[in-house]
Amino acid sequence: MEASERAQLDAYFGRIACRFALATDHPVALLITHLLPERPAFVRGVAAVTDLRAVLPKPKSVHVEALREIEGSGYVCDKLSRELFADPDRAVGYVEARAAGRAVVLLDVGGYFSPSLETLCDRFSGRILGVVEDTENGHRRYAALDKLPCPVMSVARSPLKDPEDFLVGQSVVFSTEALMRSRGDILHGRTALVIGFGKLGSSISRLLHAKGVRVTVYDTDPVRRTQALSQGFAVARALAEGLEGAGLVLCATGALSLRGEDFGRLRNGAYVATVTSSEDELELEGLPDVYERAHVGPHITRYLTTGHYFYLLNGGNAVNFLHGASVGPFIFLVQAEILAASGVLARGGLGPGMHEMGPVDRAAIAETWLDYFNR
Repeated sequence: MEASERAQLDAYFGRIACRFALATDHPVALLITHLLPERPAFVRGVAAVTDLRAVLPKPKSVHVEALREIEGSGYVCDKLSRELFADPDRAVGYVEARAAGRAVVLLDVGGYFSPSLETLCDRFSGRILGVVEDTENGHRRYAALDKLPCPVMSVARSPLKDPEDFLVGQSVVFSTEALMRSRGDILHGRTALVIGFGKLGSSISRLLHAKGVRVTVYDTDPVRRTQALSQGFAVARALAEGLEGAGLVLCATGALSLRGEDFGRLRNGAYVATVTSSEDELELEGLPDVYERAHVGPHITRYLTTGHYFYLLNGGNAVNFLHGASVGPFIFLVQAEILAASGVLARGGLGPGMHEMGPVDRAAIAETWLDYFNR
């Protein structure tokens, strides 16, 4: 990032901080984030509205230079895993070590804190002010809890996230095609199954169709199936039906798309790609042991057994991260809403449950973004 771009971003996040942050008594923040090349500016933005005690990079999306910059700026980077917060005792121990006795905001990407949230609110020596969640997958994890013990501010369904979701869809299609081309294959003329017809899945479906791909959609939600039909896509009545005819399968549910037994239904030579981590979308451990794994190209694994084979892209992790997963300055809309939501939690007054930013605040964020990036 050029010095002028860095200064522009810092000024932008500074204006957001001035509008939404408390003047004093900043709460502690523990930040889970993808560590992509533009992310240090966001980390500095979080530090402007909170007392940032730890950055926990998502392990499969760490850019080495970004990590070096963040650590070189004096921020603590801790190792993240699902196991760290799956065990309530371990989760409490970690938060105590970083923020004992303080008011804390948990900034999440994918519902990592959800398994231990009740215990953290009950046993932590300070106070958990709440959680800010960035993704649909995480939104669902928190919403599924029987009783939320604190406020959860979700930006997953914000209209400010719509541009990001559309452009992520583009990056997923780009990276999928790039890997296929490395083996001499192309998208044009293929049949594809898109699993999940939310914002990402619908974007991917439209982009594939524009590239000459015959797209079938499968979604467990009948409303989304009707939406897919209305947009001209074929809709599979059952997952197995869609898998059997597809030369490309793109998983875009943010939850479990393919179980172990589903892989056997894949057409020979099919490519499988996902928009998120393999632990969320694919039950790879459920694959029969008879499948032999072989790397047949950069980031392409062939699964082979007698009479059947398919290709898995990027180990089942988000395929677009191979090429930076960039969505340009539109990502700063979402990041600004995360900063604003942190400020809302710091001010207090919200009861336990799921919450969103209001339209007035979102409009203010959009207006600020336009001042800096619509030139």
